[in-house]
Amino acid sequence: TDPHSGLGIGSLGGLLATKAAMLEHGIKGTLRFTGEPAEKVRGSKPIHAAKGYYDGLAGMISFHPFYMLPLCNTARWDTHCGAAYSMIYRFVCDEPENWGRAASDAAPIPQAHSAVRAPGANDALMMMYMASKALRDSMLTHQGGWSISEAILTAGQATADNLPAGLAEIQYMIRVPTIAMAEQVTAVLDRNAEAAARMSGCRYERHWVSKSRPGLANHAMADITYQALSTVGAPQWNEEARAIGREVQVNAGGEATENPFIDELERLIAPQEAEAILRRDLPPSQVNSTSDDYTDMSWHAPTSRFYIARPALRAAKGHVYPSWAMNALGGISATIDPMVTCAAKTVALTALRLLEDKAARDAAMDEFVRRTGGGIGGSNWIAPLCDYEPPINFRWPEYVTTARGRDWWIPAASTA
Repeated sequence: TDPHSGLGIGSLGGLLATKAAMLEHGIKGTLRFTGEPAEKVRGSKPIHAAKGYYDGLAGMISFHPFYMLPLCNTARWDTHCGAAYSMIYRFVCDEPENWGRAASDAAPIPQAHSAVRAPGANDALMMMYMASKALRDSMLTHQGGWSISEAILTAGQATADNLPAGLAEIQYMIRVPTIAMAEQVTAVLDRNAEAAARMSGCRYERHWVSKSRPGLANHAMADITYQALSTVGAPQWNEEARAIGREVQVNAGGEATENPFIDELERLIAPQEAEAILRRDLPPSQVNSTSDDYTDMSWHAPTSRFYIARPALRAAKGHVYPSWAMNALGGISATIDPMVTCAAKTVALTALRLLEDKAARDAAMDEFVRRTGGGIGGSNWIAPLCDYEPPINFRWPEYVTTARGRDWWIPAASTA
């Protein structure tokens, strides 16, 4: 997955560098650093946007490690990330006695071990899972690059006794270009959940994890950011980093190459050029593509989204590296520091330009006002979608401490 520690430190480094320059040179202004958990489920930013975290800003700078070509050492231009909805469907079997009656009431004692039982929450979850898989082709048209992912968070709550499972939960993540598409999928999932619950003697609840808006472009901010990146230059990996890369290549089943990293890591690509490549695979009518949660910030301040190269291995034709290889390279100083340093410098230069250059700052805000049809509350502005409480009271994967010590929530093999 993405090196989010590098994301955070790169952004923080840029903030601290900006602050130091402001103090040394007497530059006036306010800096705001947002800590944003739960990015993988687009969890925090829709909530923070609705609570006013991003109000009153002249500009927002959003950095992310590169994760797809051609968006490497560049800024997004027109095509920003799309909308996303995520929810948890909870199935509860709390009245199993109402499911049915035993075949005979003549037994002298209750036959609990062989009584007819309600199907229960596990059955509801499995019917929901399979029905939603089977109906996926009937949810949306086959364009737009949309995706639906699911994760079973809770199931069972009992051993294999003749007892109906009382609780089961499944989370869905819907990544789509538009809010209307997200609403369409949600309607199908709601119907599936209701049907699954009715068939299994359960009731169901839907709990929101995220309702996230698509992104809003700002060419002025993209220009400012890319000019800063051009001044800094693309990150470079020295021989120490390359030696580590070659070692990972071999240990991951590949062949070592003189330069173990792909060429795109050490060169820039203009936002307009990256945009042209990106659009080759998208229909002209599609405005947004792919998924990330910075998009909610873009409706409250002029926003730039830029990507800096993180180590990605060169592979012989047909060879695919396991995921641990990229994760490892994201956690070794020699291989990840070039990204962190480059990102921090780019954030700082972009921020200082916004603080010192009123004309650039005004141009970004003018574009924001124009694109939203009048700024916050304008005719084209999309208001925050969050109308739910933070989804914290669920069985998210975590480390736990018990009498047996600290362990993953699923006991490790060494302790199981």
